[in-house]
Amino acid sequence: MRFLKKILPVMLVMGTLAVAAPVQAAADASKPAMAKKEAAKDIVLRGDAKCTTCHDEADSPELLAIGKTKHGTRADKRTPECTSCHGESEKHTNHKGSDKPPKPDRSFAKGPGRSSAEVRNEACTACHKGGTHMFWASSTHATNDVACSDCHQVHKDGDKVRDRKTQSEVCYTCHKEQRAQMNRVSHHPVPEGKMGCSSCHNVHGNNPKQLLKSSTNETCYTCHMEKRGPFIHNHEPVSEDCAICHQPHGTNVASLLKSRPPMLCTQCHGPDSHPSQPPALPVGTATLSANNGSRIMGTVARGCLNCHTNIHGGNSTQSNATAERFRR
Repeated sequence: MRFLKKILPVMLVMGTLAVAAPVQAAADASKPAMAKKEAAKDIVLRGDAKCTTCHDEADSPELLAIGKTKHGTRADKRTPECTSCHGESEKHTNHKGSDKPPKPDRSFAKGPGRSSAEVRNEACTACHKGGTHMFWASSTHATNDVACSDCHQVHKDGDKVRDRKTQSEVCYTCHKEQRAQMNRVSHHPVPEGKMGCSSCHNVHGNNPKQLLKSSTNETCYTCHMEKRGPFIHNHEPVSEDCAICHQPHGTNVASLLKSRPPMLCTQCHGPDSHPSQPPALPVGTATLSANNGSRIMGTVARGCLNCHTNIHGGNSTQSNATAERFRR
């Protein structure tokens, strides 16, 4: 009896350990599985777990910043997955070893192995195919192998090209001549941030200059309505194309003119109306007389516009002899 009393506690302890050992072993065995399951959770996009096991917030560029963009809105059923843009990329995701993994099926990164512009654009046009993007395939940018990713930054919170104040920086990387013109004295308020390139241009459009409207004049008339008319007397160059006289990106002449009057005017108008008026400053001691007064008035102080004030079109009916000359 005494022997049983002594050995019974020992047996109870051993029994407890025997039962606890399998339980602990099962718990230990479940830890890697649980950890693996935890690592497989999506972080930003649906189905991104196989990507985020390697690509995290320490990446450069910050790939997970896509969660702060429209493409990272998980509540929107249209939100793409990583594979929607980059492809399944099995060789990339299943790569093992210390060497650099192969590129994804569709690679947007600069450098060797980057996918062609056509392949990269397929990822974007799969969703963005209507509205202003309808004519992208025949646009000037597309036909010159410009890809959507050359201008847009999908993974960044704040795409420069979608901000009117910063989009010109993106455009200037290719359009350097327009950068120089915008820095001239007379220019549209693009450098000041009041306008952007997209105020006049639809870069996804298919007209030659990729303008918002079908022509230069229609685009200009969206702001300069007073120049549209209709007028009783129309100035033919104005009706044809504003760019005949104006350089819209900027010049060193007032009102965005390509050159100052009378030099600008004499490119079309010969000396018939003012025979004694050459397009140059008067020389000598010329005085306002019947013989040389006409010569002086048109060459000093932008003289053409001193008389011909309604240069875009006139509605004068007071004097039929001078009505078509766009005077006051």
